[in-house]
Amino acid sequence: MALKGFMKRLTASVQELDAARLSDRYCGLGLTPIAEVPLRRPVRVAGELQRSRVVPRAGSPSLQILIKDGTGEIYAVFTGRRRIGGLDAGRGVVLEGVAREEGSRRVILNPAYTLLGRG
Repeated sequence: MALKGFMKRLTASVQELDAARLSDRYCGLGLTPIAEVPLRRPVRVAGELQRSRVVPRAGSPSLQILIKDGTGEIYAVFTGRRRIGGLDAGRGVVLEGVAREEGSRRVILNPAYTLLGRG
């Protein structure tokens, strides 16, 4: 059986390996997996910050971050912010808020957040 798991890792894509790593890290925390986030209900999710950027939103700057947990991805938008200390690529973060859909993506607007250690 160990050989079978080893062979699977040898043939897996980088994306599959990364999803497995993130899933192992974040899915055991007792939080909602990102793939199962309900809309318009309070939720707590955790994941690794993949990227961030500042975008104009309603006439003011907003910090937009993308986190992934191995099951999916979700955006967090912090209105009126250009930067939040500690929110850097590779950082683990827990987000608390209400998710909604904007286009084809899930978004949490102005979530409460807790920084976790790096992977």
